[in-house]
Amino acid sequence: MNVQPHTELSETIQPGANFGGDPGGPERPDRLTRVPWFAVAVFVAISFTLAWAIAMPAWFISQDRPGYQALFTALASAMMFTPAIATLVVVFVCKVPGRGSRARYLGVWPLRPARRVAWFAVAAMFAPLVLTIACLAVAAAFGWITLDLVHFSGFQHVFDAQLGALDPAAAEAAKASLPPLGLLVALQMLAIPFGALFNSIFAFGEEVGWRGWLLPALRPLGVWPALLISGAIWGLWHSPLILLGYNFNRTDWSGVALMVGGCVAWGMLLGWARLRSGSVWPAVVGHGALNASAGLFLIVGAAGAPLDPALVSPLGVAGWIVIAVVVLILTLTGQFRREPQLAPAPAPREGRG
Repeated sequence: MNVQPHTELSETIQPGANFGGDPGGPERPDRLTRVPWFAVAVFVAISFTLAWAIAMPAWFISQDRPGYQALFTALASAMMFTPAIATLVVVFVCKVPGRGSRARYLGVWPLRPARRVAWFAVAAMFAPLVLTIACLAVAAAFGWITLDLVHFSGFQHVFDAQLGALDPAAAEAAKASLPPLGLLVALQMLAIPFGALFNSIFAFGEEVGWRGWLLPALRPLGVWPALLISGAIWGLWHSPLILLGYNFNRTDWSGVALMVGGCVAWGMLLGWARLRSGSVWPAVVGHGALNASAGLFLIVGAAGAPLDPALVSPLGVAGWIVIAVVVLILTLTGQFRREPQLAPAPAPREGRG
């Protein structure tokens, strides 16, 4: 008789399945069977220590000093590569995973099946913008933000503040050379996908660590524990910047708690993209797209109206609500149970019996 191969089984992790040996085995060379706790501790210690070391100059320079914002941006960008450095240490010093499976374990290579990796990366480029718009709709529905989609007075206020930092002659020259505000807003929106690609250069420094190495390292605990723990670690890693008022304008534990909540939420989606595609690249692009679209509420909010980033930003409460709905849909449709690997070995041909 003819035996038809069932392709879905090759993409589904069955309960209690063996994820290969340690570090993987023949079935899943990209999986561990036990959590390498020592390597995890080394990874966390290095990434956190380097993050604090890089951010330290921003703690000792007044935020009112000219050039502070440029310095802050440079330090924040450099800090994004600390998880990549930690990954190099645990891979080549702690030797997790072992030789021969490192690129596949991290999800960086091979880029096959090419169609799956490419489509997930394209979807990740636009999904954060769609979700951010949904966050604004939720925030507006709860009265957390007043939208101005006609005059864009909030964007005008931010734009005027930036011009105010220039000398009067330069400010007037800039005003005369710039297009109308509505066109500037449209250009800002159109630039988000390109910003996502540019931001992906820096997002790779984080994602090769968080979703490339750490998430698979914690995967033997189960999907949900791995997603939640890696997301919480990702959020705490931001503490050197959050405690300076970054993202939420809060310089105490509440800002860190909000960031942990936002990173756990978005970490579930980025982690799902990583596990569902078998590749880290969709998570890289998605992270870059999130960074590019996260400030959208500053463009569409009305000037002078109360606005709390803890409520309206995609990392805040509105984002938690939207992502909870998306995660629920993905869970009910079984998407968290499908975890293919990159370029799996060809299935043996079935003969006739």
